[in-house]
Amino acid sequence: MKKYTNLPGFLRFVTALTISTLAVSGSGQSLQTDDPESAGFSSTGLDAVTTNLQQHVDDGDIAGVVAAVARDGKLVYFEALGSLNIEQQKSMPKDALFRIYSMTREITSTAVLQLYEAGKFELDDPIQKYLPEFSEQRVLMNPDGTDVSQSRARSGDITVAHLLTHTSGLGSRGSTLYREQQVRDKNYSLDDMMTKAASVPLFHDPGTAFRYGIHATILGKLIEVWSGMPLDAYLQHHIFDPLEMNSTVFWAEGKDVDRLAELYRSIEGQLTPHRIEAVPWTSRPRLLEGGVGLLSSVGDFLRFSQMILNRGELDGHRILSEETAQLIYENAVPAQAMPIGERGYWAGSGWTLGGFNLVMDPSAYSFPVSAGTIWWDGSAGTRYFIDSSQGIITVIMAQVSPSRGGGFREDFTRLVDAALMERR
Repeated sequence: MKKYTNLPGFLRFVTALTISTLAVSGSGQSLQTDDPESAGFSSTGLDAVTTNLQQHVDDGDIAGVVAAVARDGKLVYFEALGSLNIEQQKSMPKDALFRIYSMTREITSTAVLQLYEAGKFELDDPIQKYLPEFSEQRVLMNPDGTDVSQSRARSGDITVAHLLTHTSGLGSRGSTLYREQQVRDKNYSLDDMMTKAASVPLFHDPGTAFRYGIHATILGKLIEVWSGMPLDAYLQHHIFDPLEMNSTVFWAEGKDVDRLAELYRSIEGQLTPHRIEAVPWTSRPRLLEGGVGLLSSVGDFLRFSQMILNRGELDGHRILSEETAQLIYENAVPAQAMPIGERGYWAGSGWTLGGFNLVMDPSAYSFPVSAGTIWWDGSAGTRYFIDSSQGIITVIMAQVSPSRGGGFREDFTRLVDAALMERR
């Protein structure tokens, strides 16, 4: 495996922690729990977390929520509150399934790193080597415009590393340009979407700017090319099965339908069922999307996150080598693309070759966070944090659009931080 030599600075070496095994099943029935004080938390402080989340439910910000906190492999907090489905009067179970949207991306990127380890590609490879439809892609003359006839020749090629760091020039599935050009639709196949994405000009030359976008969906197709397997089959065999992520799927069927949380939107102060996608999450979509396509549970994402915190291993299953897993803790966004994004906390972030958002400047955030933490949101109300300096994982999931939900995730982060008594 060739060492990737074009990483910018910002290398952050994190002291390895001795992690005891965390056995969290997707159903929440097999948990190695411990009292909060044994892991340096205050039980009273974590009770305040529950009180606050219940208040968000009572206020109608969210219908229900599942949240968990683990430290050094000890599960010290795991609560389910409110409703899975208000209309059907179903209480929220700990094994509820949630649309995790952009949190799918980290799982897809981990699969990419596995195939990198296997020597299937180099990070500097142009993607047109594997997806020739991207060979002649052009660039918009005006990156804020939507006139695809006003374009110029591209300078440089999109590489795999560009896809992992959101610096390829591709845009967001929700951008005006992509909506007008119908780039993404769950009624398309993955091949259809590749053709559509390659036919629309880039927003900027590859490697010159950060733009959050459809990169992980392109990576999903590359996984199929490199592995010779359908994306869902590859993820099942190489990530979900070894990590016992039994509740992470592209669609819910059979008994799983009964634990799929309803998605809500507040309309005139009333939570109302809402659909973001035209294709229901209870049938197989044509588009199996590595960027935003998965359902998962809090228990499953805890196991995935613990593997990342453990530098690629969980319960004797090595998903990534330590060397490759270290790429997840190193910024790889070129200096000219920093700071990134319009939201204040993005300015304190970098993006890694594992597809993870890395905190570089905690002062840029509006909620407590440590340097070196990796985290991200899902656009229907989910979030995770992996804080390697403290050995802490938090995962919180609800289903609300827009995802703010009265700031329930920010309150959760703030109050968990306040409950931590023993810092390192």
